[in-house]
Parts: sequence; structure tokens; C-alpha cells
Amino acid sequence: MKYTAAHNKDRSSPQMYGVFHLKKRKYIMEKQVSVFISIGSNMGNKYDNCLKGVELLKQLDQTSVIEVSPFYQTDPVDFTDQDWFVNGMVKISTSLLPVPLMAALKGIEQALGQFEKSVRFGPRLIDLDIVYYDNLVINEETVILPHPRMHQRRFVLKPLCDIDAHIMHPVLNQTAQSLLDELKEGEQNILPYAPQGALP
Repeated sequence: MKYTAAHNKDRSSPQMYGVFHLKKRKYIMEKQVSVFISIGSNMGNKYDNCLKGVELLKQLDQTSVIEVSPFYQTDPVDFTDQDWFVNGMVKISTSLLPVPLMAALKGIEQALGQFEKSVRFGPRLIDLDIVYYDNLVINEETVILPHPRMHQRRFVLKPLCDIDAHIMHPVLNQTAQSLLDELKEGEQNILPYAPQGALP
């Protein structure tokens, strides 16, 4: 994959990029790639928070939303003393490099009112994580790809499979469906989410 600039470890606040101002060429590569982004919320109007996140993804420079998975109600993982989540997956096409893309996702979170979490894995108004960035494998201070825990997360793998069950994990060399099938039955409950008032 050819980039217009080397990866950048700029530690400035995500607001330096802004949600809608990723214009500088050094943050953009020469072609569009497919990226999968996990989206979730367990505070306030969870489903509406996710939809707002998708709408802001559509407004990112050099980025198009290709597909959005169904949404699910999911058990919290790791820190379990909190409300259930609404989770989904978004496939985008972008020419933004991974580090500025992650910064832009943090900018979206902040635009919707989510700032630093007081508890790791704790409650959040909105959470956006890069799961796959093409088949890239990197370990930067601000982004690790693929997402280091995605293969253990039913709330990630199920909506990922809804979009592309055959996508390969570039390190584990397994499909998303294979990784989902390896999770133990009865753990990490996940149920289809129907917004209030929607037809069953």
C-alpha cells in the first residue's frame, strides 16, 4: 500500500484535525481502502447515538459510508456492572491514513459529547473503533490494527459477519465467521435491536 506520507505519531488533540477538516494532503493516501468501524453506545438514547455517529462518518473528508450492519443489544464485556449496549458495524471507503482517521473518530465522539472514560471498558455515550483497515497490520501508539480484541468480541464479530463473513483476519488467518464460531455458546449475549415503535 503506497502512502503519500509516512505514518505520523502526532500526539496533538483530535480537535486539531476536527471532524470535518482533514484537508492536508499529508494525512491522505493515494487510493481508497475499505475500513470496518465498530460503533456502540450504552448511555442516553443508544440507538440514536449510533445513528448520529454514522451521519458524522458520512461527513468525513475523503470518506464514504458503504454499508451499515443491523444493530444489536449486547451484554457488557470486561466491566460488567453497567447497562447493555447497542452495537453495530460500519464499512467505509476512505483515503485517510490510519492515525488521522482514528483522530477523526475521536473528534466525532467528542462532537457527540463523549470524552475520556473514567473507567476502562466502562459506560460511554458513543464509541468508535477501527476493526480492520484494509489488511494492514500496525502497532502505533495511537492505533493498533487489526483491533487487538476484536476476535474475542461477539458484539464486533456478529455485525461484521452481517457485512462480510468471509473477510480474513490478517494475523490469525481466519474468517470473521470462523472467529465468531469459536466463541463459547452462552457468553456475551447478543439480541437483534428493534427501535421503539418499529415493526417486529
